[in-house]
Amino acid sequence: MNPLFGSPHPTPSDGGSETICSAKGCRAAATLVLAWNNPKLHTPGRRKTWVTCEEHREHLSTFLGARGFLRETVPLAEWREREENTGDTGGPPVGP
Repeated sequence: MNPLFGSPHPTPSDGGSETICSAKGCRAAATLVLAWNNPKLHTPGRRKTWVTCEEHREHLSTFLGARGFLRETVPLAEWREREENTGDTGGPPVGP
């Protein structure tokens, strides 16, 4: 795992359900999903995800974009709505 980033979808240690930003050390609530894939490893339709707060959006997006991995940026609420309505977010199920 890259030392700049934490786990893909961390939750607070107090057992709450708020989704926390993927940036290493950040404990802010995530508001966006960065959907990405590595074309050397993943099929074109596969989407891996990082979640981010507004403060880390540019940093995480730049990291993924520089490598050609970033596919789309979606508000977290919209991403969850896609999952609820279709069971699909444009790729395989999202998980840690």
